[in-house]
Amino acid sequence: MKKATLPPLVVDYRGERLAGVDEVGRGPLVGSVVAAAVILDPARPVEGLNDSKALSAKRREALDAEIREWALAFAVAEASAEEIDELNIYHATHLAMRRAIDALAPAAEYLLVDGNRLPGHHVPGQAVVKGDARHPAIAAASILAKVARDADMAALDARHPDYGFARHKGYPTREHLAALERLGALPEHRRSFGPVKRQLALF
Repeated sequence: MKKATLPPLVVDYRGERLAGVDEVGRGPLVGSVVAAAVILDPARPVEGLNDSKALSAKRREALDAEIREWALAFAVAEASAEEIDELNIYHATHLAMRRAIDALAPAAEYLLVDGNRLPGHHVPGQAVVKGDARHPAIAAASILAKVARDADMAALDARHPDYGFARHKGYPTREHLAALERLGALPEHRRSFGPVKRQLALF
C-alpha cells in the first residue's frame, strides 16, 4: 500500500526569525513534558533534520549538538509533573511551548507549531499537522526536546534503576506498569494519569 504523501507546506512568513516548536512527553506516566523552539539560520543549514522519532538516538544526539551550534536561537523548556496534574496534559504542553518561545533570543516573529493547535502565544503562526516531517525548524525542535527528555529519563533511571526508565522513557509499557504495581509511584509520577491514579488508590 502506498504511503499517503503530505501536501506541500505553505508558510505565510518570509523573514528569518521563524521558530519551529515541538514537544515530547505527552504520553508518559512520569516526569515533565518538554518543549523546544528553534530558529534555524538560513545561511547555516543543518543537514539531515527529520522527525526525532525517525532517527536513532546516536543521530539525534549528533544533530542536537549541531542545532545548538548553528541555530540563530534555540530554547528548551518544560512543564513539571505537578503542573501536568494541575492543568492537564494539553494545557501543560502549551505552557511548556510558551516558555520555550519566550526564552528565544532573538525573539521569534513567526511560529510553526507541530500539531493542530497553536499554544496561545502572542507571536503569530500556524499549526502544522505532522510538522516535524514537513519543516526543518519543527524537526530541529523535536530533536532538542527528545534529547532533553531522554536525558531526564536517564537521570531518573540512575536514581531509581528498578523502574527501567532508561529503556521505556516513562511510557506505559508492560515493564513500567509492572514496576509501578510492584514498587508504587514515585514523586515524579503524574498522579492524574490513569495507571498511576489506580495504583495510588490501592495504598
